[in-house]
Amino acid sequence: MQNSESALPPPATSDLAAKVIEQSLTRVAQAVSDAEQAGLLGRVLDAWRGRNGRDAPAPTLVLVGGYAGSGKSEFSRYLSEITGWALLDKDSLSGAMAERLLLSLGGDPHDRHTELYLREVRPLEYRCLLETAFANLRAGTSAILSAPFIAELTDPRWTYRLTDQCTAMSVEVTIIWMRCDVASMRRHIELRGAPRDAWKLANWDAYASGLDIDNSPPSAHITVDNRFGAAISLIHQTGDKWQRILK
Repeated sequence: MQNSESALPPPATSDLAAKVIEQSLTRVAQAVSDAEQAGLLGRVLDAWRGRNGRDAPAPTLVLVGGYAGSGKSEFSRYLSEITGWALLDKDSLSGAMAERLLLSLGGDPHDRHTELYLREVRPLEYRCLLETAFANLRAGTSAILSAPFIAELTDPRWTYRLTDQCTAMSVEVTIIWMRCDVASMRRHIELRGAPRDAWKLANWDAYASGLDIDNSPPSAHITVDNRFGAAISLIHQTGDKWQRILK
């Protein structure tokens, strides 16, 4: 029977895969500053190396925000595959609860735009997401949160409270915004066929007119440019490449 150390990739192979990952993230991620980009890259690569027999870093909280269909879930999954960090997707975590609660309130289970949803359900979804994240962080497990975070990331007070809470726990925070063009977002939404998107598609012009696709929220540390699916296409190619290296 092989021991755990002999099952690990050879150091040179692991380092080559890490280099491929570093190059791909550098190409798709536009940081507010070199320090922000270097910080995220360092933590991601430390986590990668930790999964390959080296010391794991302190916990990290990554928020991946963006409009519906911008590529949040795929990018979050990519980061999770590299790092082994817990992936917490808002819709997966609380979607069934949101539908049941909306029904109990006399609403449409697939409503994501009315005052009923925004007032009674949405706050609970984000509360569930963040409480689950902090349960992981307190256990020393880094977490990646995938959710729109539209209102949150435009509210400096919300970002300050989150950062302050993480600082008290010695947790690093990185906020990533997925930028995407309207046509690509609509195509992604149509392809996934989720009932919660029915209102958006039926009222596309009104919905799209309210999107600020040219600017990232002021609290975002890093922007991933996924216009025309460029970033997601690249990370798929990169994933195939580094997985082949490790075979």
